Amino acid sequence: MKIAIVTGASSGLGREFIMQIADRFGGIDEIWAIARRKERMEELVPQLPVKLRQFALDITDGKQLMQLQTALEEERPDVKWLVNAAGYGRIGAVGSISLAEETGMVALNCEALCAVTHMVLPYLSGNSRIIQFSSAAAFVPQPDFAIYAATKSFVLSYSRALNEELKPRGIYVTAVCPGPARTEFFDIAETTGEIPFYKRLMMANPKKVVRLAIRDSMMGRPVSIYGGTMNLFRLITKLLPHGMILRIMRAL
Repeated sequence: MKIAIVTGASSGLGREFIMQIADRFGGIDEIWAIARRKERMEELVPQLPVKLRQFALDITDGKQLMQLQTALEEERPDVKWLVNAAGYGRIGAVGSISLAEETGMVALNCEALCAVTHMVLPYLSGNSRIIQFSSAAAFVPQPDFAIYAATKSFVLSYSRALNEELKPRGIYVTAVCPGPARTEFFDIAETTGEIPFYKRLMMANPKKVVRLAIRDSMMGRPVSIYGGTMNLFRLITKLLPHGMILRIMRAL
């Protein structure tokens, strides 16, 4: 049985990945959707041409995550896609956000991503794909978004190294580094602060972000960056000292 596994499946880019994988890859027998909000996953069922198996669990909870481990051991599926899209951020200076929220970003964006990847790796076959959601925030430190940006730098570094490790098995890892996208992400992020105006001007269409990510993954590219503005931003972060970029960001 060939399957895709998608975390963060109830909204945003994870939900969009489910829609596009189901629509574009006829060889997938099931999609395993992982998210805390079961009702949001159930809404997807009548929209998909493939069976959706729902795991309503919190992947930062080790005991709950064992439900995935048990299902993998029992079914022993051939995993063709692993999409780690679960994650969140909070806007605000370090210390102004609750301790639970600050450490929660690390737990979900980094630890849970590694845990799910570790569990699924034995079931990935040749010519399978792993999509890890990083962010354009990974390219440079982000004042008032410091912990989130640091977690995404971790994901980018981890994904690029993992891609090299898995090449002998014919498995390809792509770190997706979008800029701001029109999803629920910023509804949650702005509960503790306000997104800078210049980021509002660069909001991307999530359908286009996912479409490019799939294409880049199929081409074996280790990093996927949507849009000319974000590609230019990445180039700037390579050419200019980060101290100078941080001063510019503060001014904006």
